[in-house]
Amino acid sequence: MSDASPRILVPAGESMTFRNTVAYAVREARSVAEETGEQATVHFVYPARWQLIDQEEPSAARAEELLDRARVWAETDLDYDEDGRPDEDVPVLVETAVVGQDRYLFSPGDFADVLVEYAHENGLDRVIVDPEYQPGGSAPMLQPFETELARTDLAVEEAPVERRTRRGRLLARASLSKAAATFGAAYVFYLLVGGTFASFDLLTGALTAALAALFFSRVALVESPTLRKTPVRLARACLYVPYLLWEIAKANLSVAYLILHPSLPIDPGMSRFRAAVSGDLPVTTLANSITLTPGTLTVDVGRDGLLVHSLDAGSRDDLAEGALERAVRFLFYGRGAARIPTPTERGSIADEDERGESSD
Repeated sequence: MSDASPRILVPAGESMTFRNTVAYAVREARSVAEETGEQATVHFVYPARWQLIDQEEPSAARAEELLDRARVWAETDLDYDEDGRPDEDVPVLVETAVVGQDRYLFSPGDFADVLVEYAHENGLDRVIVDPEYQPGGSAPMLQPFETELARTDLAVEEAPVERRTRRGRLLARASLSKAAATFGAAYVFYLLVGGTFASFDLLTGALTAALAALFFSRVALVESPTLRKTPVRLARACLYVPYLLWEIAKANLSVAYLILHPSLPIDPGMSRFRAAVSGDLPVTTLANSITLTPGTLTVDVGRDGLLVHSLDAGSRDDLAEGALERAVRFLFYGRGAARIPTPTERGSIADEDERGESSD
């Protein structure tokens, strides 16, 4: 397929070069349309890391604001040609969209898949990528993301825009909070595992934590910790951990009853659970919390939700009531986020048959 197509998709994300990428995509669409006589179309598409139930989440508002800016920039660039003269002979259709709210997006392949599906649905066959676009937030995922896109039938290119020169120290100022948080977490974990506070352990722990902060702080945390959010989240964690321990204790008693009952009334089954949490850490917390609770086991986490094995109907009922889900939402999003319909009421949980297909 020829790269020269006026039907262009641009993944949208905050960056210093996104404005220039918008201008380049619009110019390219208009230029090719002039030569081919086709309709020039540019779609700015934002892959979401939140769920449909969280339309009020700040990330959703920021995404809509970014897409609005992209539309304004595109329409501004369409007013004049490269020589500064009005250019109304070659109209360019500009569209914006948010995709992926019905999935869990983790890997570069997940982000690429939702964009490719959107491109096919809307007849787009060319992708122009901002050279500083990061689908996973601040984690460096651009190269594998482009590799995944290149495996499809879409023509993929990076916008040839100038990047701002990066100067300064090895750790940028914006990354210091991530480095400090990574260092602290790694240091505490090292000392807890070691079980001693001897001078040698303190020294080697500090060295190990420093190396972890240096090499992994950018990928360990998607967002930089802040003095406003982090203490509040830690306070919520102090409430969440006892609650989780209480749920584990109740589940242990339930499993003990099943084991000791003469007829062993177990009824194992698999459920597909599309929880109302998103992002690596919240989803991982929920998946591990389900696994830690006897009677349920998170078998897999994919784009279509969590695949959970349950030991009996009671365990499935507890999962469908969404108590753990609401607790995890409280932990990461606050008290207001915990007041949501249950998975059953939302229709976001279903039994799986033996072939792994959802059954009504």
